[in-house]
Amino acid sequence: MTATPPDPDPARTPGLEPGGGVTPGDTPPDSGQTSGLSHPQPMPSRKPQVVVLVAVLIVTVLALAFIVAEILGWTKLF
Repeated sequence: MTATPPDPDPARTPGLEPGGGVTPGDTPPDSGQTSGLSHPQPMPSRKPQVVVLVAVLIVTVLALAFIVAEILGWTKLF
């Protein structure tokens, strides 16, 4: 691993007591911060969502048409 971890090594951090605590009035070094964005993220396209919605609607209408045709065939109305 070439990158150093964001937290300091407790064995080499000055001011820490043997149990890992700090002396009164002393604060340990701050960890590196890795949260946040460097620039605004682009908005995703809505086109795939619309295409999927239309496809689902078409399949639903075809399935309903098939069911209605089967029911009409069973009842011998046409």
